[in-house]
Amino acid sequence: MKKYLATFLAVFLATGTAFAADTLKVGVQAPITGSYANEGQGIENGVRLLAEQVNADGGVMGKQIEVLVCDDQGTAMAAAICAKDLVNKGAKMVIGSYTSTCAEAAQKTYFKAGVLQTSDGTADSLTENGYWTFLRNSFPNSAEAEFVAKYLVDVKKYERIVVISDFSTYADGLANATEAAIKKMGGNVISRDKIKADSQNFTPVLTNIKSKNPDAIFFAGYYSDGGQLRAQQVALGIKADFYGGDANDNPDFVKLAGSSATGAFIVNVPEPAALPTPIAKSFIADYQKKYGEMPPSIWGLMNIDGMRAIIHAMEQTKSFDTKKAADYLHNMSEPLEGITGPIAFAKDGNRKGGAYVVKKIQADGTYFNEYVQ
Repeated sequence: MKKYLATFLAVFLATGTAFAADTLKVGVQAPITGSYANEGQGIENGVRLLAEQVNADGGVMGKQIEVLVCDDQGTAMAAAICAKDLVNKGAKMVIGSYTSTCAEAAQKTYFKAGVLQTSDGTADSLTENGYWTFLRNSFPNSAEAEFVAKYLVDVKKYERIVVISDFSTYADGLANATEAAIKKMGGNVISRDKIKADSQNFTPVLTNIKSKNPDAIFFAGYYSDGGQLRAQQVALGIKADFYGGDANDNPDFVKLAGSSATGAFIVNVPEPAALPTPIAKSFIADYQKKYGEMPPSIWGLMNIDGMRAIIHAMEQTKSFDTKKAADYLHNMSEPLEGITGPIAFAKDGNRKGGAYVVKKIQADGTYFNEYVQ
C-alpha cells in the first residue's frame, strides 16, 4: 500500500510541477487600495489586458501568463511584504510599483531572488543600487528636473519660485533635483517647503508662502495632495502660477481641485490620448472597450511597456532565464516599439530617451499642451 501511495504521490507532484512550469507567472505590485488606488488599479487592469492578448496569441513560447496581484497600499511596509509574497509564489517578473518608495522597498528582495522588476518610479536612487533585476520604464527625476528648470527660468522667466514636496522618496528627490537645477541656471528659489502627505490641510505652509509673494509654485508630490494644495492656494488668494510634477497627472487632480484646477499646469510626458503610434491607439482602444474608460494616466501604460519589453527579451533569447533577459535588455541594439514610444534601456536600467510637455488645465477639465520639448 505504501508503495502505491508513494507512486501516486510522485506522479501527483510531478504533474503539479509540470503544470506550474507551463505558466509564466507575472506579478503585479501596486496600490490597489489607498490614496493612489486609481493608478494601482490602472496598472493591474493593463497587465491583465496584455496577459489576455498574449495568451490568446499562444502565450510566451507556449506558456500562458498567470497574473498574481499584491496590494502594496502605497506604503513601504506593505511593499516589502508583497515582494516576499510574489517571490514565494514563483513570479518571474513583477510589474510595479507605482511609487518610488514602494519600488525601492521591494528592490532588494527581487534582486536576491533574480526576479525582474519594472517600475515607473522616477527616483534616481532606484537605478543607483546596481540591481540588474530593476528596469525603469519611465524617466528619472533628474531629467524632469532639468526640463522644469529650463522652462521656469528660461521660457517663463519667473523671478520668485517656490518648490514644495512631501517626504516620500519620489517627491523629495524630484523637488531637490528641481531646486538644484533652477539655481544652477541662475533662477531664484525663494522657498523650499514640505507637506505631510494626506494631511489635507496645507494652510500653514501656504500662508507662509503667500508672505513671500512667489510668482510660481512647483509641487513635486502626488495628485491626491496636489489637487487640494491647488484649491487651497486659490482660496488664500496666492496669485502664483501652479505647476504640478508628473505624479499630478491624474483625473483626480481636477476632481480634488474643483474649479481651482483651471489655469494650473501639469508637467509630464505626453498623455495617453496624444500617443500617435498604431500600437498605442490599438491598446488604448482595447483598454476602453474592456474597462469602459481611458487608462488613468501614462504611468500604467509605461508599466505595460516594461512588461512587453521583458516578454520580448525572453522570446528573443528563447529562454525564461531572467539574467539572460536582463542582459539582452541592457544591450539592445535597436529599441522596441512601445505604447509610450521607443523602449531601450541603459546599462544601469534607466530607460533611454524621453520627451516632456507642459499642459494647462482648461475650464472644462481638459488639457491644452502649452509647451512641448
